[in-house]
Amino acid sequence: MRTAAIALAIVAVLALIPVLINLQTTSSQANEEASPIAGAPQAGAEGAVGADGQAQGQAQNGAAAGDIGTVTEVDKKFLTSVRQAGLWEIPAGRLAQTNASSEAVKRAGHHLIDGHAKLDQLVREDAKLLGVQIPDQATAEQQEWVRQLKAAKGAEFDKLFANVLRASHGKIFAVIGEVRASTQNDLIRRHARQANQTVLDHMEVLEDTGLVDAETFAEVEAAVTK
Repeated sequence: MRTAAIALAIVAVLALIPVLINLQTTSSQANEEASPIAGAPQAGAEGAVGADGQAQGQAQNGAAAGDIGTVTEVDKKFLTSVRQAGLWEIPAGRLAQTNASSEAVKRAGHHLIDGHAKLDQLVREDAKLLGVQIPDQATAEQQEWVRQLKAAKGAEFDKLFANVLRASHGKIFAVIGEVRASTQNDLIRRHARQANQTVLDHMEVLEDTGLVDAETFAEVEAAVTK
């Protein structure tokens, strides 16, 4: 009898094993469905991030568009002046390498070439962005200065170069300050800052030649104070 009871108990236990396994499997599947995979974005969060990113992009685009702003006649004239300065001062700088006798004048010429090459690239880029037409020729007066420099050699060239270019830079330097102080356009502000640094450098290397006359400074003073 005892042996039969034990046998019946074993059979009952074996019959319960499949039931217990099935219950455990069902419970595990339910837990997996209820819990999101670690690191996977949830639909609500993803939608929030996408909407926020889109809003930020629109705000940035709006700010960029607002930076350009209104282009005044003063702004346009400034871009024109910078463009025309490069159109005659780069050739003047090149002439200094062949016609000058002073190493200081040749050095000043190198500064003109380098500085105005960078400014000319900037002015063409900004003019395109702002829809401003800029000239492809220097003024008649500037072209005449280039002709005079071409005809001069040695010490005569050195003196003419230092004084004509120092006078020209002194006058435009004052204009740059006025433009920077009044413009509401961020591109023009950036351009004026760069132009200010370039023109200041050129004035200093021209003064370093020791050839700038007192009359040149007086001419600049009269032009900027009238």
